[in-house]
Amino acid sequence: MDLGLEGRVAFVSAAGKGIGLAIARALAAEGARVAIAARTEEDVKRAAQELNGHGVAADLLTAAGCRAAVEETEQVLGPIEILVNNLGTRAGSSWADTGHEQFSAALAGNLLPAVGLTELVLPAMRNRKWGRVVVIASIWGREAGGAPAYNAAKAAEISFTKSLAREVAADGVTVNCVAPGSILWEGGGWDRRQKADPDGIREFVEREMPLGRFGRPEEVADLVAFLCSSQAALVNGACIPVDGGQSRSNI
Repeated sequence: MDLGLEGRVAFVSAAGKGIGLAIARALAAEGARVAIAARTEEDVKRAAQELNGHGVAADLLTAAGCRAAVEETEQVLGPIEILVNNLGTRAGSSWADTGHEQFSAALAGNLLPAVGLTELVLPAMRNRKWGRVVVIASIWGREAGGAPAYNAAKAAEISFTKSLAREVAADGVTVNCVAPGSILWEGGGWDRRQKADPDGIREFVEREMPLGRFGRPEEVADLVAFLCSSQAALVNGACIPVDGGQSRSNI
């Protein structure tokens, strides 16, 4: 299927590795002109070279970093037509180590960069009458579970997505959310846990993962690429899990 992304300018945050890099690869494979951003310059430049795209080293946890990344991308590639908000950080792991500081940090590392980047590119998308915004949340935003502050921040991203989607749909801009389950990639969180406790992780997979395996970044990326396409024009304000049945929510 031709997704109609040839020549579109796409920006993917936190795309030096893992899910973000897989999304950037999927968009580039469809002919999009891709810019990626991350804090580590080495990761950004290496990935951008692979994609034949543009890499921006920036601290997206700050408003200034978001603005600099968007401005550089648009100077090099042109107006951003596709925005994928992939940046996400954790703060705390349970109520034993979570309080006001951790909730503030989780919002600052998840919701606020998505809001900051979106508000920078949205006016021009609306003026052009075409745009795609995708937010990478988590199944632990659709239902209770995981670290409390992270759970709340991801739920906030989903709420942001739905509210904004209704506001901008008439201008040809869609806003959707993807909620990955447990995704394994080399160097990622589940990879580290698996190496540290292989028996415990094997039991977790048998108990929690109906497919009997972790998900792969490419499986998330394929859905994101479709949501950015013209064929997905009616999909707006959705939050779609990519988890192999791991989550238990009925909605």
